[in-house]
Amino acid sequence: MKKLLSLILAAALCLGISSCGKTDEKTITVAATSAPHAEILEQCKPLLKDKGYDLEIKVMDDYVTPNTATEDGEVDANYFQHINYLNDFNKNNNTHLVNVVGVHYEPFGIYAGTRKSLSDLKDGDTIAVPNDATNEARALLLLAENGLIELKEGVGITATKKDIVKNPKNLDIRELEAALLPSVLDEVACAVINGNYAIASGLKIADALAVENAESVAIKQEYVNILVVKDGNQELPKIKALAEVLTSDEIAKFITDNYNGAVVPMK
Repeated sequence: MKKLLSLILAAALCLGISSCGKTDEKTITVAATSAPHAEILEQCKPLLKDKGYDLEIKVMDDYVTPNTATEDGEVDANYFQHINYLNDFNKNNNTHLVNVVGVHYEPFGIYAGTRKSLSDLKDGDTIAVPNDATNEARALLLLAENGLIELKEGVGITATKKDIVKNPKNLDIRELEAALLPSVLDEVACAVINGNYAIASGLKIADALAVENAESVAIKQEYVNILVVKDGNQELPKIKALAEVLTSDEIAKFITDNYNGAVVPMK
């Protein structure tokens, strides 16, 4: 009797594992920041359904948790970051995450705080920028492109505050968590804000005092938002299906029609 019971339990366990495995193969879990990434992923659901997959979106509004969740296998993929941030994260955290495909880029913008134009900036004014290495460099490049500071020649996307060689207005460059930047606009002269956080806070790229463009140093050097998985998973059928949908004409049209230049498809 005990032997029979053991066989029944073993069979049930096998069926359970088989069932779970089958479900997992047809379910794609993706970690994403809320805007625009989760919004874009929502549009992918019916397209993936047509391919036989269910998409589950886990909103994580920071720049660390999506990567650790992908590395640990809590989610299949994430969609929130650019390649330079990914490379820096892998280096500093000994993670094994890889780029599957580029989807879009989000132009950085300089947004007005207590000063309503760049020409209004006064000596000693404070400009807030993201404090993570890759996005701070991108912010500094945008400030330099607009003549507010000058950077050491050739620093590009490795720029830090130490690379500022000229600062005519003695601007105080304040480094803050990227997600907090929209909330401090009433405390600083202006802020250089990541596209996703600008969108989420209701800021419009058309209202920015200055904006990156497709020919900027930052965009040319891979500040394109990407689909990311743990190394070894990039060839999974469901990941290939997701990559195909994210870069489809339908999704490109949704991005173009809905974000008014704040998000630009890589097509």
